[in-house]
Amino acid sequence: MTDHTNTAQDSPRHWPRRSSRPGPDLRLFKVRFDLLTNPRTGLDLERLVLETPDWVNVVALTADSRLVCVRQYRFGTESVTLEIPGGMVDPGEGHREAAERELREETGYRAARWQYLGAVEANPAIHSNRLHHWLALGAERVGHQELDEGEDIQVLELTLDEARRAVHDGRIAHSLVVCALARVLDLRSAPVESAL
Repeated sequence: MTDHTNTAQDSPRHWPRRSSRPGPDLRLFKVRFDLLTNPRTGLDLERLVLETPDWVNVVALTADSRLVCVRQYRFGTESVTLEIPGGMVDPGEGHREAAERELREETGYRAARWQYLGAVEANPAIHSNRLHHWLALGAERVGHQELDEGEDIQVLELTLDEARRAVHDGRIAHSLVVCALARVLDLRSAPVESAL
C-alpha cells in the first residue's frame, strides 16, 4: 500500500480521552460525549459516540442451497427492505446464541450446522459495537415466527443466483447484509480484470 499523504508522522496515533459525559439513553444505543486530544494538533475536541450492543446477522442456507431472507419496513429509509435475519446481542448472551435466536424468532427456521464468518465494525466513526456474521447450514423451517410488537416480517427463500441479482439490482442494499453475503458468495458482476 502506498501512502500519498504529506504528513510529518508515519501513521495516525491514538487520541487520548480526557473525559466522558453521558448523553441520552435512546433505547437502541446510549449517547456518550468524549473529550479527546488530537495528537497532531494538540487541540481538545468533543466527539459523539453511540454505545451500541453488538449485532449479528445470519446467512442461512437450506439443504438445497436457498438463502433465507426477510422483508421488513425500515424506519430510517422509510422503505421495505430485503435482508437476511439479524439483530442485537442481548445482555449476557453470546453472539452465536443471538444468531440462533434471531434466525428462529424472525423466520421460524433452525439450522443443523453453524460457522462463524467473522466480525466487522458497523460504523467505527461513531458506533462502539461489532457485527458478527454467521453462516447457518441446513436451515429448515421448524416453527412459527416469534415476532415482538415492533416487528412485521415476511420470510422468503431465494436461490443463490436470485440473491446475487438482488444485490446487483439494489433490492438487497443494506451494506451490512451485502458484507455478510460477500463472505459466502462471489458478488462480483464481472471479473475484476475485465473492469481494468
